[in-house]
Order: sequence, then structure tokens, then C-alpha cells
Amino acid sequence: MPKQRTKRDRRSAERKGRWAEWLCCFSLWLRGYRILGTRLRLSGGEIDILAVKGKALAVIEVKARPSLEAALAAVSLPNWRRRHAAANQYLSGRSHLHSLGIRFDLMVVRRRRWPKHIKDVWRAEG
Repeated sequence: MPKQRTKRDRRSAERKGRWAEWLCCFSLWLRGYRILGTRLRLSGGEIDILAVKGKALAVIEVKARPSLEAALAAVSLPNWRRRHAAANQYLSGRSHLHSLGIRFDLMVVRRRRWPKHIKDVWRAEG
């Protein structure tokens, strides 16, 4: 039987997640990205970070995990599809962003390391 997460465990995970997202935003900003939003909750799903650089709109999923492999395993195909639906919903009311190419990235935050940014980790079918 799986271990029940306590309220304290959930709060700790929430703080860790917020810290990871902030660190990723800072890393992106240093590399010339413009952050459009964080923790965007839409009916289609949630987007951790939405950022623009050049002609690319990056939908970024942030995972704080001990290894790159663990982070990649933590994001499933249905997970990416939800982010795709959320991105489409976000874009539907913002015609000024329609000329940008959309890209789905993953940023992995590991203990005592700078975030690893994996660009174009998933592509929508069709």
C-alpha cells in the first residue's frame, strides 16, 4: 500500500516546486527569454512556464527530480497532450502570438545544479 502524503509533505513539495520554477525562470531570463506567464491554469491543463525567444513560443514543464531520467519518466504522453490543449487555449485569445512556432520543452532541476533545459522534447501529432 502506498504511503499517504501528509499535509506537511505536500507543503514541502509545493515549496520545492515553486523554487524550481523560479530558478528555471531566472535561468531562461538570463538567456534572453521573455517570460509570458508561470503556473498558468487553463481548462485544458496547466503550463508551468510560457516563454518567448525569437520566433519560438516555449511551453515549459518543470520537474525537480534527482536525475534527468527520473524527470523524463515523470512526464507522460497524456501530460504533454494536456499542455498542448492548454497552450492552444492560451493562444486562442492572443492573435499577436499566432506567428510564433510552438515548442514543448522540459527543464529539470536537480539538487545543487543549474537547471537543465531540454528543448523540443515533445511534438504534437499532426
